[in-house]
Amino acid sequence: MSDIAVLPDSGEAAGFSYRVDYRPAYAVANIALADGQSIKTEAGAMVSMSANLELDSKMEGGLWSAVKRSVGGRSAFVSTYTARGGVGELMLAPGSPGDIVALRLTDETVNIAASSYLASDPTLEVDTDWGGAKAFFASKSMFVLQVRGSGVQFVTAFGTLHPKQLAAGERYVVDTGHLIAWHADMQYSIRKVTKSLFRSMTSGEVLVAEFTGPGRLLLQTRNLNAFADALIPFLPDKGSGVSIGEDN
Repeated sequence: MSDIAVLPDSGEAAGFSYRVDYRPAYAVANIALADGQSIKTEAGAMVSMSANLELDSKMEGGLWSAVKRSVGGRSAFVSTYTARGGVGELMLAPGSPGDIVALRLTDETVNIAASSYLASDPTLEVDTDWGGAKAFFASKSMFVLQVRGSGVQFVTAFGTLHPKQLAAGERYVVDTGHLIAWHADMQYSIRKVTKSLFRSMTSGEVLVAEFTGPGRLLLQTRNLNAFADALIPFLPDKGSGVSIGEDN
């Protein structure tokens, strides 16, 4: 089993080159597509583009796959950008502040948190139907995609990227809200963080993923769900009639 290859901030792939700027807090990915070449992205990820890019947006994989992507925190639609009549420029960004990293897949399979998917080579197969996703979906904190093949995959991190290398037989526990990617061959199980459900709930961690090495985990340093929960006390009560910025 090979470790997930994290690429430099700039480089080339088959049919396009890329550069990631403004890491790690407000990263954007700048893609230069050769004439006739395409890239698939999360719908809504486009910041700007050259006028010669052709956009095709559709519910890839049918209605059921689209529904599952939507439930998992992704758009129900997938966008494909194709350069026509020359090199096309495309700038991409995630919906929340954070990092962007490029991963190299070489005839392998990687599991990726759906909320971290940004863009990929059109040659990569993105599967929402694989059976292992059910365990993570049951945790209600993440949905998982499986990406197969050879090519470049762009993922995002809320906060910044933190790689964790596990030695053979080493066990490691991760809050599923902090997972970005891991090799499909890694062993893992989903469990409560403590034997007591009450203690798990009061700790703020209910279900976690326990991995067994060898292999590399890619984690994000912040949890978007936890951040959203932290904002709740500061949001106006819907029934109070008070709007943000209004004096009490």
